[in-house]
Amino acid sequence: MAEEIKPTSSYNEDNIIHLDDREHIRRRPGMYIGKLGDGNHSDDGIYVLIKETIDNSIDEFRMSEGKVIEISVGAADDAAQGERVRVRDYGRGIPLGKMVEAVSILNTGGKYDTKAFKKSVGLNGVGTKAVNALSKEFIVQVWRDGKTRRIVFHQGHLVEDSDIQDYSGSEKRGTLIEFIPDNSKGIFENYHFRDDFIETMMRNYAYLNTGLTLVYNGKKYSSKNGLFDLLTETMTVDPLYPIIHIKDEDIEIALTHTDQSGEEYHSFVNGQHTIQGGTHQAAYREAIGRTIKEFYNKGFELGDIRNGVVGAIAINVSEPVFESQTKVKLGSKDMSPDGGLSVNKFVNDFVKQHLDNYLHKHPESTEVMLQKIQDSEKERKAIAGVTKAARERAKKNLLNNPKLRDCQVHYNDAKPTKSAKDADDDLRQESSIFITEGLSASGSITKSRDVRTQAVFSLRGKPLNSYGLSKSVVYENEEFNCLQSALNIEDGLDELRYNKVIIATDADVDGMHIRLLMLTFFLQFFPDLVKKGHVYILQTPLFRVKNKKEVRYCYSEEERVKAIEDLKPNPEITRFKGLGEISPDEFKGFIGKGIRLDQVTLRKEDAVGDLLSFYMGKNTSDRQNFIINNLVVEEDVE
Repeated sequence: MAEEIKPTSSYNEDNIIHLDDREHIRRRPGMYIGKLGDGNHSDDGIYVLIKETIDNSIDEFRMSEGKVIEISVGAADDAAQGERVRVRDYGRGIPLGKMVEAVSILNTGGKYDTKAFKKSVGLNGVGTKAVNALSKEFIVQVWRDGKTRRIVFHQGHLVEDSDIQDYSGSEKRGTLIEFIPDNSKGIFENYHFRDDFIETMMRNYAYLNTGLTLVYNGKKYSSKNGLFDLLTETMTVDPLYPIIHIKDEDIEIALTHTDQSGEEYHSFVNGQHTIQGGTHQAAYREAIGRTIKEFYNKGFELGDIRNGVVGAIAINVSEPVFESQTKVKLGSKDMSPDGGLSVNKFVNDFVKQHLDNYLHKHPESTEVMLQKIQDSEKERKAIAGVTKAARERAKKNLLNNPKLRDCQVHYNDAKPTKSAKDADDDLRQESSIFITEGLSASGSITKSRDVRTQAVFSLRGKPLNSYGLSKSVVYENEEFNCLQSALNIEDGLDELRYNKVIIATDADVDGMHIRLLMLTFFLQFFPDLVKKGHVYILQTPLFRVKNKKEVRYCYSEEERVKAIEDLKPNPEITRFKGLGEISPDEFKGFIGKGIRLDQVTLRKEDAVGDLLSFYMGKNTSDRQNFIINNLVVEEDVE
């Protein structure tokens, strides 16, 4: 008789459990706010908490209620608790009798009724509930119709309710929400807010809501010209011709060309920044190419027409459908849930009519545009001879390239058909590629990496200085061509294979030089990779300080000094000269959950053209003089 196979674990009625709204959010926060993070990246969850809160105030403004929103972020009364966020609007105020339900019970809200909120961002009744559940303290106070009510929650539990009271003070109607993100283990441990990320958020809100004033920590943000202001204030290079800006009731567009390669788009839906685009951005991109092609009535390729385009689009959609709770990509195919007019037709018809009219009325701009398109065409044809062979070589190398150790999951993989337990379980977001210098460094990373999500690309010494070179270098230089192929960015970022492109070099002069050479390459030929926040610098420890009981890794001289003081009297100190000196067992901790990354950002005030020209151009004598005049010599003081 065959031996009975016993199950390794039991599965019965006791395994079926029900989680209340609060507990479900706290156990699966990624389903509601994306990744948690610690505030070092703009898409970390603590910024989603701010955004979800402000979105409700924005929706009030879009209903012509409340022209000012006041936001403040500062230390909580008890510094150990973290930072307190305060958002005050002057809209209609949450109905007093439903305040608790509106901020604590999922699938409860006023935006299911499109009569109360038309073309709003928040529609699924989740936003503030998630903020509430993930906050150590969450306070709501409303002033409405001469009455007020204040309620207080701790980690989603109601702990105080003032009931509805009369008030006769000078306080204006509206809603005040205050919260302290929960810094408990497993939630927002060791978080901090970065002003630059929040300020960018404020600017985007202002661009999309002309007439609105946002006051963040006392500084006012407003915009008179919408997307025109956005492009003017964010473009890192000068436009080739004046920005084209066209606006109607439910759509606004802006565009121009620059001398940069590739395409760059900013897209918004109902005031929401859709950083991953969606149906509206795809339609806009298509419409730009077709309209300009028909205007010139020449056989231009769409890629040549759009090369160098910097554009922005904002549309209003009734009950928009996003691909996730974080609302970074529009999935709606139609302008309203009733069907009828599609997003694609709406955008195409508008661009076709209004952009074509503009081009006919502004010949001075069309002459410059034509020259740019012809230059792009010329460059493409000039490198046509090398691209075919380069592509074949890159494909071969991608399959058999000893310099590339690929991972299993990629950013452009099809979205899992089964719903993940948590958005963090969607490993596509974690897909990374480390660009390393030399075999020793790549060996340590390769042995300690997570093979599911972490790939390694090993550089052969110092890469070519690509400053001032044509795009043919991307194909003629085998290393650059293989890297382009590995990233899959030849035709744009739509099929980018890795969410994070991490430059991992030694923290010495040679390592810094390689970083600069790689950044020059990306900024020259793929600036959107940087602007979309995909490029990072890996921080690695400079020192190891240990005694018999404790080991500390130090990333700066200050951390080393503190570690020596804490672990005295006689700690052992090791200086890491390069990544190759760090054992794989140690390295695993540096590229795992606690990985330290510096995101490479690009702003208008960075003057990237001047920086690249100075540091990477042919002005050798100027650089030498600069170094001599600014050289700092450290002296040992006994």
